[in-house]
Amino acid sequence: MAIQELKAQIAHLPEQPGVYLFSNDAGETLYIGKARVLRDRVRSYLAAFGLNPRIDALLRHVTRLEAIVTDSVVEALALENQLIKQRNPRFNILLRDDKTYPYLQLTTTEPAPRVLVARRVERDGSVYAGPFMPASLARQTMALTHRLFGIRSCNEVIDGRRDRPCLEYDIKRCVAPCVASICTLDQYRHVVGQARLLLEGRQEELAEQLRIEMIDAAVEERFERAAFLRDAIRTLETLQARQQKMATPSLGDRDAVAVKAGPAGAIVQVFQMRRGRVVERIEMTSSSEAISPEIASELILEAALQQFYAEQTPPPEILVSDALEADVVESLEAWLSGKAGRKVRVVVPQRGDKRGLLDLAMRNATLSYDTHFSEGHVGAFAALETLREVLSLPTLPHRIECFDISTLQGTNTVASMVVCVDGRMRRGEYRKFAVRGPATDDFASMEEVVLRRYRKVLEQGGPFPDLILIDGGKGQLTAAYAALRQLGLEQLVAVGLAKQEELLFRRDRIEGIALPHETPALRLVQRIRDEAHRFAVTFHRTKRAASSLRSALDDIPGIGVRRRKLLLTTFGSVAGVRRASREDLERAVGAKAAKAIVEHFARQS
Repeated sequence: MAIQELKAQIAHLPEQPGVYLFSNDAGETLYIGKARVLRDRVRSYLAAFGLNPRIDALLRHVTRLEAIVTDSVVEALALENQLIKQRNPRFNILLRDDKTYPYLQLTTTEPAPRVLVARRVERDGSVYAGPFMPASLARQTMALTHRLFGIRSCNEVIDGRRDRPCLEYDIKRCVAPCVASICTLDQYRHVVGQARLLLEGRQEELAEQLRIEMIDAAVEERFERAAFLRDAIRTLETLQARQQKMATPSLGDRDAVAVKAGPAGAIVQVFQMRRGRVVERIEMTSSSEAISPEIASELILEAALQQFYAEQTPPPEILVSDALEADVVESLEAWLSGKAGRKVRVVVPQRGDKRGLLDLAMRNATLSYDTHFSEGHVGAFAALETLREVLSLPTLPHRIECFDISTLQGTNTVASMVVCVDGRMRRGEYRKFAVRGPATDDFASMEEVVLRRYRKVLEQGGPFPDLILIDGGKGQLTAAYAALRQLGLEQLVAVGLAKQEELLFRRDRIEGIALPHETPALRLVQRIRDEAHRFAVTFHRTKRAASSLRSALDDIPGIGVRRRKLLLTTFGSVAGVRRASREDLERAVGAKAAKAIVEHFARQS
């Protein structure tokens, strides 16, 4: 056991609170922990050797020990959480929340804020709301901020010096802060404040403000404005009724955190209750590589509370499914209270409405565990985890979109886009494209299709993929990124999959990445690529068949499908139509169409 060599160093550790770090001989940080008394905590690992397989696996690799002394356990907890994020140690419990669902970002750091769809919460000073489930609710809410309040959707620099507003102002979807004579920045900040109330779920407060504005508008005989505000209030009331999933006014603001752990991994469900209503459900997962059967639910719960509330403001009370040790609860409550600026309690309810809320979270955690870690999902989860590690992705690639081009000697060039979510193909979200640009240039075709796809996604506000898979090598990948740069989406991750060697290509690496043969990750990307190829080829064959059946009559202005069928039925063939007199043609399709037919064949003779 390598750690035996560190006994002398352990004996000289201070009897103070702090953080300890175990590393191997390669300098890789293996585990980071906190302690009330550093010497006692680190020494306890020596006594635990042989009793816990997970600790045994850790201690066999430890060759170096570092210790950082802090003034209190609360400071140690905060430092531990920060170091775990930075170093990503192998033996720490790392839980990932479900980034499948988007957030809405109100860019309050800009002079004229916008509402954008975001995949994760950043510490950039903006206001974030979400996650939204289903994802379409985020796009609907974003559209509501444009329609109700006139929040701008453009990416221009707003200084109020524009000569005239754009079309968005004319169709009443923007109040035009770009033109100071129409809307000043102070006036725009007022509608931004109303949009913020909507995003934060404070519909009652917002509805009351709009009701006052409606009455003032009616008194001033601005009846069109009053009617608009009346409709907006009704929309808010409808939205509020839909969001009221569970209401218990006595419960106020609190979160319920439940853990379901098993041999395949762990699920943590967080039910967020605000003003007596469950407004959000957030799920955090960890695979079996990080969770061993010997790890108790209490340790998973402790890690989940630290990681979740590092990004969230904690409510006054947090209900948990497992009892934690008294000193752990004390340090957690002190840390959470410091983040919230008020007292925060961590409790295990035994009865009443609070216990009912926690039981609801526990039932959902159990159901989610059974769904995520069934045999099929375990394989998909392992494949996604492998892709995340190999491609250095910030999160699991829950949503993968794949593109393929199909052509035959430069004719009838088409493209396909297929969608895979959590390892399952979503046929309802497939898209096909008829390429409009140069049919003989595969790279230009790929750039055109990617540009068209994500321009539409931007207009709709999402959903954005966690990974874009391009059927092809470096050339096709470069073309795809050229399109993403035009849209300002170069932060999206795209990779190319070469057919012959089955290598993955990234834009920041010259050589390809080879996935091990017969692994779930390789089979997953091959299945997605093959499905995109099948979909593209099917569309190409359909288009080619349609073009081969094209009639010479289709080139005549005013002759559509119905008239073409009538002419061929009446005169037997295109040659029969050519020989027919003007009078016969007029009796069949009318004078105007008959004239066009005669002139068309006259030009060809």
